[in-house]
Amino acid sequence: MREVTGSTWVFQLMIIFILIFACFLCLVINYSKAYRVKNEVLSIIEKYEGISSTSAGIINNYLRGESYVTTGSCPDGYYGIKLDNDGYEVARSGQKYSYCFRDEYTNDGMIYYQIIVFYRFNLPVIGDVMTFQVEGTTESFQGNVDRY
Repeated sequence: MREVTGSTWVFQLMIIFILIFACFLCLVINYSKAYRVKNEVLSIIEKYEGISSTSAGIINNYLRGESYVTTGSCPDGYYGIKLDNDGYEVARSGQKYSYCFRDEYTNDGMIYYQIIVFYRFNLPVIGDVMTFQVEGTTESFQGNVDRY
């Protein structure tokens, strides 16, 4: 009887380690997708020299094509963009946005953008556990400062 109890405990311990590994794998996969999305958004902003109606539409089309549906709250001082329209607005507390951006100007008249995309820690049985942010910054460039 002692061997049965010991093997049951070892079996439960193995199941716990398998679940921990599955959680870690889900986290890594979601993070890598968010990181890839962030890099592509930064590339589009740099290519079109800022965020305008054209670049926001291209970014939103890219995110729709990648099945990016994660939303989150933007910090103060950021603009938020939702995928259902190509416009942006000053981020408000309590609102969920697909991604956020902020433009910063350097002393020599150059501009760079800081963006935030979101990713979820989503487990198959449990569902959404937490939402995290992935932040990125473009290179400085002589950008388009026209607002639409």
